[in-house]
Amino acid sequence: MTPTPEQIQAAMAAHPRAFRDTNAVRARKIALWVGFFGLFAWCLYDFNFAPERIWIGLGRLGRVMSFMFPPHLWETWTEWLEIFTALGETIAMAFMGTLLGAVVAFPLSFLGAKNINRIFWLRQGTRRVYDVIRAFETLILALIFIRAFGLGPLAGILAIAVSEIGTFSKLFSEALENTSKKPVEGVVASGGSRLQSIRYAIMPQVLPVHLSVLLYNFESNVRSGTILGIVGAGGIGFILSDRISSYFWDQAWTIIFLIIGMVYLIDYLSAQIRTRVIGKWEGAR
Repeated sequence: MTPTPEQIQAAMAAHPRAFRDTNAVRARKIALWVGFFGLFAWCLYDFNFAPERIWIGLGRLGRVMSFMFPPHLWETWTEWLEIFTALGETIAMAFMGTLLGAVVAFPLSFLGAKNINRIFWLRQGTRRVYDVIRAFETLILALIFIRAFGLGPLAGILAIAVSEIGTFSKLFSEALENTSKKPVEGVVASGGSRLQSIRYAIMPQVLPVHLSVLLYNFESNVRSGTILGIVGAGGIGFILSDRISSYFWDQAWTIIFLIIGMVYLIDYLSAQIRTRVIGKWEGAR
């Protein structure tokens, strides 16, 4: 049945926001858009995004890029060994930092999950600890630990580990909260205790998620490890920083190529592990 014009007018009068925004809503939308474009224009002005400056910068970038080609190829095994050792150091630093962070974060995640920890003040206090830890950028932590423990991979490992404690704790606790209640009810109905319900009903649901998070963060920490090396935490970033500061642009470009290859290889291997392990896990369920 097609409504008559009178019915349409009556519906528009009764429910005006279903057909058009009110004047107040339109004014708020206009104010938001004006504020957005005003902030964008102010940022362009304050940060000096001048066309002349961009053009000059692109010219300088082109000259720097020209110094990088052709990439340098070292002639002795000793020189190559130094580079490969630094790459391995970066991977090891990311691995140890990720592992230590996960080991500490795993038990903390249970304190922050509302379906596990029913004590409100303890749960909220634990979550605020997550937030405090995550507020510190890995680079800042590396600078602090370099001052405390000196230059080298140890500072990078500790920086990654502390940063990952906050990240893993939050993600692990959210995975615990998002589990289905039906397996838990089944275990409890069978006479299982609370600990048994966690072990046999909750953990099989969250472990594939935990593994996926671990692999992704390990990939991310390999890239972070490169940056940490630039500030003195060891690894390939330290050598890259040295070559750039010495204006050996061709060697720097070769190192960048090797870093890209390393990240790609780790990404590929992580995807294979994720597919095989998590796929088998879900198939077993």
